[in-house]
Amino acid sequence: MSDSVHFPSFRSTLPSLDAKTVAITGTTSGTGRVAASVAAELGAKVLLLNRSSSRSSESFDAIRRDCPNADVIQIECDLQSFESVRNAAAKIHAECPEGLDVLCNNAGVMALEDKATADGFDVQMQTNHLSHFLLTKELFPLLEQAAEARGDARIVNHSSIARMNPKKVLIADYLEKRGGSLGGNGSSMFFGGARWVRYNQTKLANCAFTAALHQKLQARGSRVKALVAHPGFARTQLQQTTIKDGGMGKRMTGFMMRHMAQSTEDGTMGILSAMFLPSAQSGEFYGPGSGSYAMKGKAEAFALEPFYDNEATRELLWSKSCEAIESTFEI
Repeated sequence: MSDSVHFPSFRSTLPSLDAKTVAITGTTSGTGRVAASVAAELGAKVLLLNRSSSRSSESFDAIRRDCPNADVIQIECDLQSFESVRNAAAKIHAECPEGLDVLCNNAGVMALEDKATADGFDVQMQTNHLSHFLLTKELFPLLEQAAEARGDARIVNHSSIARMNPKKVLIADYLEKRGGSLGGNGSSMFFGGARWVRYNQTKLANCAFTAALHQKLQARGSRVKALVAHPGFARTQLQQTTIKDGGMGKRMTGFMMRHMAQSTEDGTMGILSAMFLPSAQSGEFYGPGSGSYAMKGKAEAFALEPFYDNEATRELLWSKSCEAIESTFEI
């Protein structure tokens, strides 16, 4: 994008990804699209995990057109269906006998209506966290295989500034089969509207998942790393989807996007840092560097934050997520 401030110089610091395999959810637009394109340009085998649609086909064709020599594969994966996630994982196992070097749990929805998925969970929580938890569990043997063969593999989750507000406490109800009965459709971003509380809980869950993974991986001495990032306030299709669903006002959002947001590319530097920088370490959080609430700027590494990186929250996240997918996840 022409208004990217930091991305061009950042892009030049990324290493070759020859012989690496990368899987990314949500690549039809936004940060996922940029991350997938960069991975393909750098030489990785790239698996694009999306719900089947004209947008997923168009984005796949565009990446193939821009990187004609890249090995890019479409995998149908609907994060609102545990069955679809399990089917996608089986296809990835078949496509990746060499293991999986990076799993980027990027896809997300924001401030949608209070409704349930077919599995019974809040549509935001299942899309943003629970299905990613299941996907990570199913693909973990491939990540271990890559880490043993090449010394490094990574699980990268994508959070948000919204992890900070309106609550800093992860609440069990939002991880349970209570979709459609979690507060209604209040849409005030600034006064704790229920749509935004549910979104906040998913973004807290992304961070708590990372903290729990990191703790378990370190205790085992694994070479698999767990990292998390946030994009600041970046111009993506995420806001447009929320506007259509009634979670944000078109006028105010347009003003904020024009005057306060950074480009999609600049917003992608966090997950790209966590995915590919050789210096990135397990347990790091990448985001704009001027503070916890920063909306734009160069991506820098922060420590995980104590309001979710604590034993009680890690245990709650893990036990409720295993309960939701009806399976244990042993590391």
